[in-house]
Amino acid sequence: MSQTASGSAGRSVRTRPDGSGRALSEVYDTALLDLDGVVYAGGRAIAHAVESLGTAREGGMHLAYVTNNALRTPDAVAEHLTELGIATEGSDVITSAQAAARLVSEQVPQGARVLVIGGEGLRVALRERGLEPVESADDEPVAVVQGYGGPDMAWGRFAEACYAIARGVPWFASNTDLTIPSARGIAPGNGAAVEVVRIATGAEPTVAGKPLPPMHRETILRTGAKRPLVVGDRLDTDIEGAFNGEVDSLLVLTGVTDAAQLLAARPEHRPTYVDADLRGMLAGQPDVTPVDGGFGCGGWTAAVRGGALVLDGDGAATDGLRALCAAAWTDAGDGVCELDADKALSRLDL
Repeated sequence: MSQTASGSAGRSVRTRPDGSGRALSEVYDTALLDLDGVVYAGGRAIAHAVESLGTAREGGMHLAYVTNNALRTPDAVAEHLTELGIATEGSDVITSAQAAARLVSEQVPQGARVLVIGGEGLRVALRERGLEPVESADDEPVAVVQGYGGPDMAWGRFAEACYAIARGVPWFASNTDLTIPSARGIAPGNGAAVEVVRIATGAEPTVAGKPLPPMHRETILRTGAKRPLVVGDRLDTDIEGAFNGEVDSLLVLTGVTDAAQLLAARPEHRPTYVDADLRGMLAGQPDVTPVDGGFGCGGWTAAVRGGALVLDGDGAATDGLRALCAAAWTDAGDGVCELDADKALSRLDL
């Protein structure tokens, strides 16, 4: 049963993670998986990802990989996943480039020229929708679409976008993630590049990627999912995207979100389920239940005392975190939990 309460805007506010008596891979027909921080990190498979995904697929769950990175084509992403040991077809990969191309195609004539500020992923997606990618504002484009172009994209590409936008051409962006992980650390993402064009032109783009509805629509159209589960590591894209699409979500702790951020999550950033890694797809999820002024999960009890979150008991670290989520989210309601959680979290090996 969904653990929610009524919110001020009429939409339910999640106050604790849900439980499930069956494995999530049996409850949901399709997993909509983020890639970086969930399936791989720095190009290498995350621990337990290959085996977990293989088992879920063998059990009948459809696996789809959903990424805001518009640089690579679906076929290139599928090839990478297959090399990691996760058998994948290009049709299993959905990118923000595809969502952006659909948006453009719905607003311009078939065969129209579109100025591309980005990489091959955008060009392939536009051609798939019957549009002609061009490279210059002087090629008379009827739209501009901007996506991540990689670390070597020339500064002059932003100038081309500005020239076209100044002539009244509509501007689309695949996504607005400010950063992107790289092997050497955190690098500027497409959102940073979008800001350059926004500041120079004063214009606002139409955005396709997570967490906005066009990306969710693209994913459902391409997968045919009837009961999807979004699986991700980021609260502001994966989990918020699931919230906006009104579908369930699983947060895994293998990427950018840490336990403290999860406890302080706004309502739209609170996942349905929480687990350590993708093995969580193959198991049921323990119930979090009210107990004596707090919340229990496994061998743990979490409560609010003296202006802080407190945690008593022992057991699996993820159970302790689930109990703390219930205490924090219930206290916060439709706001953000500002209680001190340091001492409670120090008891968990996360």
